[in-house]
Amino acid sequence: MTMLPKATGKKLGLVIDLDICVGCHACAVACKEWNAGGISAPLTDESAYDAEPFGIWFNRVHSYESEPSPHVCATSAPKDSKPPAPLTVHFPRSCLHCEDAACVTVCPTGASYKREADGIVLVDEDKCIGCKLCSWACPYGAREYSAVEGVMKKCTLCVDRIYNETLPEAERQPACVMACPTRARAFGDLGDPDSTVSKSVVERDGVAPLEQLGYRPTNRYLPPRPRRTGSDAESQSEETLNRDRLPPLLRWVDRVLSR
Repeated sequence: MTMLPKATGKKLGLVIDLDICVGCHACAVACKEWNAGGISAPLTDESAYDAEPFGIWFNRVHSYESEPSPHVCATSAPKDSKPPAPLTVHFPRSCLHCEDAACVTVCPTGASYKREADGIVLVDEDKCIGCKLCSWACPYGAREYSAVEGVMKKCTLCVDRIYNETLPEAERQPACVMACPTRARAFGDLGDPDSTVSKSVVERDGVAPLEQLGYRPTNRYLPPRPRRTGSDAESQSEETLNRDRLPPLLRWVDRVLSR
């Protein structure tokens, strides 16, 4: 069985803000495009044009809608207030690059391994025998089996991009982060408490899914903020704009639009 490093120099990972993710799938498409020509290529699509197409996607986006609790609406909301609207959450799912990655320790050939330098979990396809033990061990469903090649594949955090010195430094980020139109995804060292991603996790009480299982995922999700009820939105819309406190440019814009 494959051994995990006792410690890693960094804990590179993603922070995903569920409050501003709009479920556009740009991250999934950009991931597919980059990795289809990267170290994990090819990402084979099987029956791509059939009624039920499927294939290899390192990043998948799931959308959920939660109904407001009837008990909360009945007991805590004012009688004349509108019930809160259902909350739609878009949940991008990919490898979490766990510190105690079970997908690594069950691998009989050493194909799955965790890098000591940065904590990224990868697959050496030359050693993979396609036994699927890693996919059964992963509770997040983050492994992708290629029936065409007979090997397992997964998110690499675009390791062939983040260390690519031919790219401008600002572009040395995973393709999913670069493509996100709302900046709902951030990349950095989650082992450094002073990094931007670590600070955002602390400020927003970021969480890791299924943390109780003990795999210690590196990636974090920032939870959605509470939504305003109908009465809150109406009261806010009735607030009077103090034009004197606006910057000069905005005061001019306000005067033009108010004509």
